[in-house]
Amino acid sequence: MVDVPLIGRARDLTVLREALDEVERRDSAAVFLLGDSGVGKTRLLAAATDQLRATGAVVLSGACLDIGDASPLHPLRQALRRHAAEPVRADTGRAEPGGADTGGAETSVAAAVAASAAVHELMEILDGTAISPDGAGALLERVSRGLAAVAGGRVLVLAVDDLQWADRSTRQLLLYLLAGLGGVRLLVLGAVRTETVLGTDPLRQMLSELRRLRSVRVLELSPLDRAETEALATAVAGRPLDPVALELVWVRSGGNPFFVEELARGARDGRVELSDTLREMVFARVGALPEPARRVVTAVAAAVEPVEHELLARVVNLPEDPLIGAARTAVDKRILVAGEDGYRFRHRLIKEVLEPGLLPGERAGWHRRYAEALSDLPGGQMRNARLAHHWRMAGERIRALRAAVAAAEEAERLHGFAEAFDHWADALELADGLNTTDRAEITVASLYQRAAEAAHRCGEHEQALALLGRPEASGSGISPSRLHIRVARYLAALGRPTEAEVEYERVLAGDQRTAQDTAIAAAHSAELLLQLGRYAEAGRRAARALEVARSIDDPASSLVLAGAVLGFSQAYLDDPAAGLATVREALATAERLGGPVDIARAYLHLAELLTGPLNELEDGVEVARRGADYVERLGLGRTYGSRLLAVASNGLFRLGEWSEAENIITTALRHRPAGAEAVELLLARCRIRVGRGDLDAAERDLEATDTLLAAGGGARHVLPLLTLRAGLMMWRGRPDQAREAVRQGLDLAESRSDDVWLQAPLVWHGLRAEAEARSTGAAAPDPDAIRRLRLVAERISSDSAPAAKPVRETVIGYRELCAAEISRVEGRSEPAAWERAAAVWERNNHPYPAAYARLRQAEALFGQRTRNAEAARVLRDAYRTAVRLGAGPFIEEIRQLADRARTSLDEPAVSPTQRPPTQQPPNTQATETRPPSPEHAGTQPAGTQPSRTQPAGTGELAGLTERELQVLARVAAGDTNREIGEQLYISPRTVGVHISHILDKLGIRSRVQATAIYERSRRGH
Repeated sequence: MVDVPLIGRARDLTVLREALDEVERRDSAAVFLLGDSGVGKTRLLAAATDQLRATGAVVLSGACLDIGDASPLHPLRQALRRHAAEPVRADTGRAEPGGADTGGAETSVAAAVAASAAVHELMEILDGTAISPDGAGALLERVSRGLAAVAGGRVLVLAVDDLQWADRSTRQLLLYLLAGLGGVRLLVLGAVRTETVLGTDPLRQMLSELRRLRSVRVLELSPLDRAETEALATAVAGRPLDPVALELVWVRSGGNPFFVEELARGARDGRVELSDTLREMVFARVGALPEPARRVVTAVAAAVEPVEHELLARVVNLPEDPLIGAARTAVDKRILVAGEDGYRFRHRLIKEVLEPGLLPGERAGWHRRYAEALSDLPGGQMRNARLAHHWRMAGERIRALRAAVAAAEEAERLHGFAEAFDHWADALELADGLNTTDRAEITVASLYQRAAEAAHRCGEHEQALALLGRPEASGSGISPSRLHIRVARYLAALGRPTEAEVEYERVLAGDQRTAQDTAIAAAHSAELLLQLGRYAEAGRRAARALEVARSIDDPASSLVLAGAVLGFSQAYLDDPAAGLATVREALATAERLGGPVDIARAYLHLAELLTGPLNELEDGVEVARRGADYVERLGLGRTYGSRLLAVASNGLFRLGEWSEAENIITTALRHRPAGAEAVELLLARCRIRVGRGDLDAAERDLEATDTLLAAGGGARHVLPLLTLRAGLMMWRGRPDQAREAVRQGLDLAESRSDDVWLQAPLVWHGLRAEAEARSTGAAAPDPDAIRRLRLVAERISSDSAPAAKPVRETVIGYRELCAAEISRVEGRSEPAAWERAAAVWERNNHPYPAAYARLRQAEALFGQRTRNAEAARVLRDAYRTAVRLGAGPFIEEIRQLADRARTSLDEPAVSPTQRPPTQQPPNTQATETRPPSPEHAGTQPAGTQPSRTQPAGTGELAGLTERELQVLARVAAGDTNREIGEQLYISPRTVGVHISHILDKLGIRSRVQATAIYERSRRGH
């Protein structure tokens, strides 16, 4: 049995302990704890009494019984019996259970015996006296004198649980003692269930009287917050639960600790269904309600919460006053909560217990009444979505379909594309089940097309492509050219640029396209060419798109996209100022005339241009952040918002602000981006992890990225991935694998990319790998590989000569690093070469490669043995930068070099966050230690798509979306499609679609295999 700690009650516990100070000032004090059943009152009382006992106070603990006045003063009797059973101690008169020393003041054996005698005498008074109203005063006086004798001059703590069931005599005793009439220094601690103390309840009246006393405090215990709920669930389960399970615990429990514990045990044991204990508790509470209140609660169970009062009145068919009385009872009993927007259950799990208990006819009847009532009410928030749900549950498919379409259109107007997609998917499911007559009034092809576009906009690109590929999607409402354009957009978003390019070229070469089709296809094709690093082609294609767009009726989107691409190309190739102005103009046009996607694209291209080729890092990061905030409000946070945050993270990485970059990645991953949008964030995180020295985590990121790009990623993502892999393998002490990664990258670059921005860091890593092979003795340098790398480096330098100055500056930086690495390969590491490289990177405000070059400069200077003072100064400069970055492996390498050179680093204080654990590679006998290797480049032109990371870092599930993870958790629990649909409020058909995608992504064919992978992921991570 797990010993569950007290979580989230530190402040409340402090209040209970500090009440002792009040006793010292006033002789008596009280703290009453109010809260729902299961909120943790009893556990808090127990923790407080343990601590108070340790201060030397005498503690009496008892609980009231739900038997009225049949057992007067029961809690005091129980407390005395418990106290009498404790072992007697001569130093304090009494010890806590188990004989532990309380640390109180010393008392004589005689005092201890006297206190024990007082306990037995008081028990005899309570057991042998017939208590009546006439003798109450005398009894209270005798009891108070007995309690004073039990205390023996110390503070007496009387803790009473379940005080809501207190008998009359107990209430009178508490009032008597707290009025200071008992002659005993007393602290009363009481726990009360809020839902049972209503109206004219005697305890409620007593608490009202006591609140007026300055020595009395009333604390209402709140539910745990999300972080506290997760901490408690983890403690109960004995291990971290996966994020899907934690989310379910949080949503169902509402932070009630008892519910949290029960649900966490179920999650630990692999159960999603509620425990019998929870079900019985809910049924008992609801069953105790009067019939009108039960009817109201049942009606809310069948509804979509919150339920407005007017709507509830139409559905339950009760007169106003009885309805208000019934609702008041349900609220007072802490089953419902009344807010400005209507009624809802205090805890979601109450609904989960009650709704399945409705009979089929009863359930359909409630849903029909809700649908009819909503139809008669004026439109409100989510009215159509609720109508669709209720008509479907009532069996009215055509009415449900009309409402689902209206709900989808409403969500799109509000930029809620994820919600719109769910509604379109429901509409498709409903349409499939219609008869011929009803199907005549709808256009099925239009439903598929609109569902596909909504899926794309919310990041479900695979589903978008699948929907548009259905035979039912072609025909009405869309031309073949426009269909190819959509397919190309979805393919590009999935990271399949080669196939996307084919689709665009098909449109541009066709003879049935309109001018509008030409403008759209040319603009999107230009963006794709930009992503592929073919800047000149991209500029020419964008110019063509602009020319055509000026002659069409609705040119905004094409003008924005083509303008942004043309400006980017211009800035990269020859004129940074003019190109930047063109991109800014495109953003202004988007904000003036365009839609949400146009604005998002313009922000993305501007941010990537600034943080990339123009090297205006601070401005680029600020634009990216501003754009991410803006597009989040437009409903595009998961797609373009994540991309913009990835751009900001990459810019911060180059600036050396790694901690801030990590925070931004964490924020972006909350969107759970999917498909190709996952890649950029995984790569960004991998750079930081390699730099920090978290090599295992970095390798998991690369594996997840490999999986996402398996269908055919472009050079834009594959080249950075291979560069990072080369660097990672160098840190692993595997230069042969680093060489292979570089070779693959060079092959890809020669056939599919002329982007010097991506090729330059790859070539540098290739030459570093050769230098590492030589310095470690792991392998001899490969003359053919070195010759090829030198040729590519010369070509990159030549190709970049006509490019804009910021691009040339970056290439020059890598050229100087390559030249310096060649001197290492040849065994003559040149300090001057490393100094030139460092100067370029320092001039461009890139601290990491600058510090790397300074490290190598110091190493070369030490090797000459005549310039040690200069070498030490340079090494200390590199060290300060490494410490600021938190580059763990880099720090270790500098220290090793300092140790070998017997020089001091004058180390500053390094915090744990600055110096994370490092993983040292094998074969450390070499005279040169291995270089750190976070891939420095990787800011690419627009279209970068951020990563969706799998919860708990499990690589096997990295490709699944948030909804797919939720579905998989329920599949693993053994639920049917219908049961999953009911829990997630989606149709069984939609569940089936999700399961199909899960199986495809995991490369498996059965639910059993999916369950095995899910359980393995939970155990391993």
